[in-house]
Amino acid sequence: MFELSALQLSQAIREGKFSVREVVSAYLDRAEKNEHNAFISIAREQALARADEVQAKVDAGKNLSELAGVPIGIKDNISTVNITTTCASEMLKNYIPIFNATVIEKVENAGMVVIGKLNLDEFAMGSSCETSAFGVVKNPHDTSRVAGGSSGGCAAAIAAGEVLLALGTDTGGSIRQPCSFCGVTGIKPTYGAVSRYGGVAVASSLDQIGPMGRDIDDCAALLSIISGPDSRDSTCVIDEPFVFSTPSNNLNGIKIGLPTNYLTDGIDQSVADAVHSAAQGFKIAGATVEEFDIPFLDYAIDTYYTIACAETSSNMSRFDGLKYGSHANADNLSELYRKSRSQNFGKEIKQRIMLGSFVLSSGNYDKYYKRALQAREIIKEAYEKLFKQFDLILSPVSPTVAYKIGGNINDPMAMYMDDKYSCSANLAGLPAVALPCEVDNDGLPIGIQLIGQAFSEPKLVNAAQVYKSLTEVQS
Repeated sequence: MFELSALQLSQAIREGKFSVREVVSAYLDRAEKNEHNAFISIAREQALARADEVQAKVDAGKNLSELAGVPIGIKDNISTVNITTTCASEMLKNYIPIFNATVIEKVENAGMVVIGKLNLDEFAMGSSCETSAFGVVKNPHDTSRVAGGSSGGCAAAIAAGEVLLALGTDTGGSIRQPCSFCGVTGIKPTYGAVSRYGGVAVASSLDQIGPMGRDIDDCAALLSIISGPDSRDSTCVIDEPFVFSTPSNNLNGIKIGLPTNYLTDGIDQSVADAVHSAAQGFKIAGATVEEFDIPFLDYAIDTYYTIACAETSSNMSRFDGLKYGSHANADNLSELYRKSRSQNFGKEIKQRIMLGSFVLSSGNYDKYYKRALQAREIIKEAYEKLFKQFDLILSPVSPTVAYKIGGNINDPMAMYMDDKYSCSANLAGLPAVALPCEVDNDGLPIGIQLIGQAFSEPKLVNAAQVYKSLTEVQS
């Protein structure tokens, strides 16, 4: 059972080789060991009841998805009925939603089974899963190292074989970076391709829910389930879910851009070498790879964090101890707000709220936030010009492999630079795929990413599938 991909496992269930309860129970047993602190909560009772419901539909020959019966883990900032949604924060440690996020409705309608909620950086703010109120997530490849963030629990659970698929969120690289650190696959969809309804917002113009899994085929199948229109989310503009056809055998006619200034300063040599190796692989598959200098590298991080922190400051205002969140004992309303937020928010949250409030304040709005919005438009326009030259852009996901737990937590600038290659896709609203590439001399995974034009997920997925088949043959 544990050797099968999600697609293969669902097929085995439909063929009667395994029952849904047998599969779900086996994965629950693994998840409950929680050796890497990937799970915040396990929903055994609900999952087994749900497994029996899905089995009845399978037995009745109902038309379910190609992932029917497959267990799935959910990042704990996505709303789930009757299962706590904590955002890994003391502020929401006892919060149980009364509604499901749209993506949860879709995976359940597809016959998948939610088995639990996965750990993350508090309110998805961080790049290492060290800011969680429920403890650090450990990398299954080396438990002394971080799993990446903020969707580190998702990546660690998949890498450890505790779940086959997960739903994460990506604001500036939060799906792709932990995939790179843990050697798994993830897709950050185009902004507007997947409903954000029921996802707890960090930076509303940047956040996107996406699939994470063992391989690109499983992720594509899950993306086809969760994508599509939603009347409850005005930013969800796609007309139909993605449909992924049988992958081609080669990439003939595809032109890939490789930004050389991503591969010079501030990057581990092992990561740069792995990206160059991947470029050779794409050439072998028939693609043309051309090097160029990406024009906005020096501005992307500044632009991203200015906008992200400003939107965070606004979104976090609802967590005041009254409308949402745990409340402190206080003698008056002002004291209630102050104590509730001081006691229940971690350091990273406070830091970003303060920075966001600063850039939005009188006298600073035009100086910082307005200029960041202008820079964002320049980045979007730059990508539009690039995609007149290239079909896809190949780059590193992160400048380093997974680092030691505690190694960067007290150095905010080092932590923020983890997003230097990933955040521009969020600023421009573009889709990106993170794929495992190689391992370094210490056996730590190295990931690559492919970025495409808006709503070009089928082209991205096809390129990833061809690369996957090529690396499988070479290994």
